[in-house]
Amino acid sequence: MAEQQQLMLVVSSLFIAIIGSTLVSSAEGNWCVARSDASYQALQTALDYACWSGADCTPIQPNGLCYLPNTIQAHASYAFNSFFQRKAMAAGSCDFSGTATVAKTDPSYGSCVYPSSASTAGGIAAPSTSTTAANNPNVLTPPGTTTPMYGGGTAGGFNPGMTPPLPPDNSKAHTAAFIAKPFLMPISFLVFLLLSFY
Repeated sequence: MAEQQQLMLVVSSLFIAIIGSTLVSSAEGNWCVARSDASYQALQTALDYACWSGADCTPIQPNGLCYLPNTIQAHASYAFNSFFQRKAMAAGSCDFSGTATVAKTDPSYGSCVYPSSASTAGGIAAPSTSTTAANNPNVLTPPGTTTPMYGGGTAGGFNPGMTPPLPPDNSKAHTAAFIAKPFLMPISFLVFLLLSFY
């Protein structure tokens, strides 16, 4: 009987240590970035949505710290992450119709620092009610025009009313995968240990 109690104590201690280290490692940081396999048009639409819905897109404006590289992938990644962090990494806030994914490594580079929390992203943002293109770097605004840098015409760029907003992601699949993945290995290991002693 004493051996069983010792075994349970060891297994319990191991469980606490594994779960604790998993929680610490998963709390190090999460960033929302554009998927490399997302289409140009899908990224443009999602970028428009993020900038219109509360992301801080100022750093990806010309002369901003994150303007270069001037690519749809880089600009979408910054905007997606800003939105994600301002929404306090809420479930579904890093989906953008499948064009985004959560990364565990910091995508910051040079002087371009990606926020890693709501406080470093400027707090939790309310949706913007602006109807100008000021928040999106992909819109040229010389006098009298609103032609987007990407896409052209009304096919892309920030034109409220022209690009339909993305529907909310009500699925729980992303949340379940995000939660289950870090715990799957430690739990499997504990089950193996328990079964091997009986």
